[in-house]
Amino acid sequence: MRPGTRIVRYAAVCAAALLLCTGLTTTASADGATAARNPLADRLDAYWTRARMAAALPADTVKGSKPGAPAAGASPAVDGPRPGEYIPPSRSFDGIPQAGTFFWTDAGGTGRTCSGSVVHSPGHDLVLSAGHCLKGYAGTAPARHLAFVPQYHDARKPFGIFPVRTDGVYVPQQYYDLGEHAGAGYDFAFAATEPNQDGTRLEDAVGGVRLLTGTGYYHAPVRMIGYPAGAEQPLECWSWTTRWDSDDPADPGTFPRIACDAFVGGTSGGPMLVPWPGGWAVIGVIGGYHTGGNTPQISYSAYFGAATADLYAAAVTGAPPAGPRLTAGS
Repeated sequence: MRPGTRIVRYAAVCAAALLLCTGLTTTASADGATAARNPLADRLDAYWTRARMAAALPADTVKGSKPGAPAAGASPAVDGPRPGEYIPPSRSFDGIPQAGTFFWTDAGGTGRTCSGSVVHSPGHDLVLSAGHCLKGYAGTAPARHLAFVPQYHDARKPFGIFPVRTDGVYVPQQYYDLGEHAGAGYDFAFAATEPNQDGTRLEDAVGGVRLLTGTGYYHAPVRMIGYPAGAEQPLECWSWTTRWDSDDPADPGTFPRIACDAFVGGTSGGPMLVPWPGGWAVIGVIGGYHTGGNTPQISYSAYFGAATADLYAAAVTGAPPAGPRLTAGS
């Protein structure tokens, strides 16, 4: 039996077992308090119509943009599948409550989208994504209809829409300073949200996944989820992560690497999940090396280490977010 087949079969067993535990991670708050409606969420719900959500373009225009078949005799040290490498299939599904997609409008008014996942936090309000998705919204940048929709599928918002707070986007300062290529090792971000239309906090509505840092590069099984732009449903794929040492001087560092088919634009920021007691834990997001990979078959993540833990601490304490440094004459 091929190693990939064993992983997929084990993954199916894990998925069945975790379905029995979903109540531990998706139960709403039971404090009995009646929350006030959030008028900003109401306005964003009205703005993000079915047509606008369907028309939103990926923020990550490079991800999966190149053909995935390796050239004959190609060196394994390339961004893409190795010759003869098994690529686990992906499938469309209705999603899970803890994963979803961001919607916003860019400076020209075009709708954009990127994936994310809800992580446990004291404020019950935090979403994890890729830095290259959200870097334009840190500091005092205008929100431009920025919101998160958990378990978005078939143009539905099953848990409502959650506005991102003003000054609520956290991207590492190193990512701003170095840029998306030299700073590929810092390609992660957090967004602090406001309650939805009914005044319910994000994690109270959908639960959350555990953020893991410093756990190494090798994980199995790994369940990767992402939202291709324009698709009615997200994708999921069961695979495993290994270590990738960059061979591109423009994108230096070491990165978790995962083989999964059909992950294209819009899937950036999507979580790489591992089974965890009571639910899931996240060990990476699609991003990092070549902003997540140039081919649909191979994806990467920035390594989650001390810098990720530091950024999470800044987000949960409400510290001022980083942003582009002012230059002379600006």
